Amino acid sequence: MSKTIKTVVAKKATAKPSTSKKASAKPATAKRAPGKKATAKAKPALKKSVLGLMVPTAPLVSADGTAAPSGVDVMDRLFATISSRKGADPSVSHSARLLSRGREKVAQKFGEEAVECLIEAVAGNRAALIAESADVLYHLLVLWVDADVQASEVWAELERRQGVSGIAEKAARAQKLSIAHGLGTTKIA
Repeated sequence: MSKTIKTVVAKKATAKPSTSKKASAKPATAKRAPGKKATAKAKPALKKSVLGLMVPTAPLVSADGTAAPSGVDVMDRLFATISSRKGADPSVSHSARLLSRGREKVAQKFGEEAVECLIEAVAGNRAALIAESADVLYHLLVLWVDADVQASEVWAELERRQGVSGIAEKAARAQKLSIAHGLGTTKIA
């Protein structure tokens, strides 16, 4: 573990836990006129996404009532923005600065953000977990751009895996790895 990651872990471990209280888990219920029967809520229309997931055809709605973009759309736009910063002036773009430092630094930053995300998850700090998750995803995309991996390649791999048991998929990867390296054995999962 690098000195930087150890410092982050030490700082997070000594931080005071969040004292925020969760909102009530009771959903709001609509009142109906007396004598009227309750009707079943209409299910939203769904379509298959690029990842093969069933997603609503209507835009998602944020807590503030505004339309929220789908996660894939956000990731694709962010990937395009980071890609456009490759080779740009590091003094005007954070993405350009990260990319100019080389793959080792990009990977180190991704690792640091992943550790911070894990710490917040274990601590049960939901708001910080959301923020750190966004940092992890951003730095993963920077790593992809640096390594010349297209987001569409990752989406295609996720789609290929959909409907395949995770256990069977891992076993198949272990078998391919052992054959490719002439190990004559598979790793134990």
